[in-house]
Amino acid sequence: MDRREFNTTLAALSLLNLVAPAAMAQPTPSNRLRVGMLIHSDMILLDLVGPLTVFNIMQADVQLIGKTAQPVITDVRVAVAPTVSFDNAPKPLDVLFVPGGLKGTVAAMQDRQTVDFIKEQGNAARLVTSVCTGSLLLGAAGLLKGYQATSHWYVLHLLPHMGAVTRTDRVVEDRNRMTGGGVTAGIDLALTIAARLAGEDTAKRIQLLIEYDPKPPFNAGSPEQAGQAIAGEVLKRRQELIREAEAAAKAAGATMNL
Repeated sequence: MDRREFNTTLAALSLLNLVAPAAMAQPTPSNRLRVGMLIHSDMILLDLVGPLTVFNIMQADVQLIGKTAQPVITDVRVAVAPTVSFDNAPKPLDVLFVPGGLKGTVAAMQDRQTVDFIKEQGNAARLVTSVCTGSLLLGAAGLLKGYQATSHWYVLHLLPHMGAVTRTDRVVEDRNRMTGGGVTAGIDLALTIAARLAGEDTAKRIQLLIEYDPKPPFNAGSPEQAGQAIAGEVLKRRQELIREAEAAAKAAGATMNL
């Protein structure tokens, strides 16, 4: 091994040790956390990638679960290929994770096979989690009935149709349910999951490694901060999809006798 190879190897080992203590540095397949991340057409790619990065650094056994083995097209037109399908997804999972994306969420809420799969996996999983509008899918599967939860701000009011109790926190924990707000809250959610399952020190190491220290250029990350004019324009642009989501939420709630 020459000096360059030695330095490269040393850097890689140092990076690994930054994230995980020695006892966790090389988990065996039998003790790795099993994370199943649902993927669906028109999901928001950022909903998936932020948490996926955190779970990968945790050295979890992450499976991207698609309805079929075919790749799905995300909101930014980037294809994501599943590693498993509904038919061969592992069970039980330590973490079931559902991303959002309003168009894709509404379509998935109206797909009985998807809703039934989420319900089956959620009833067996150690943690049931979502980010953004993914909580609507958890709600449609009956997994938020009687639980506190959050979602993207423009559909948060729809969760009570499916029995959830809404909160506006960026991440909401209620027993084994953990939900995050819109899009970028996925990183907060994943770090919260890491702290819950691997310890706070591990979560802090991951946060440092990805340099998650947000300082947004504008104070406009919530409707209250952005102001009525900007929030109203967003709602106007999304109103048709929000109406479809409301209809889907009410239909799901009707099957729960709420």
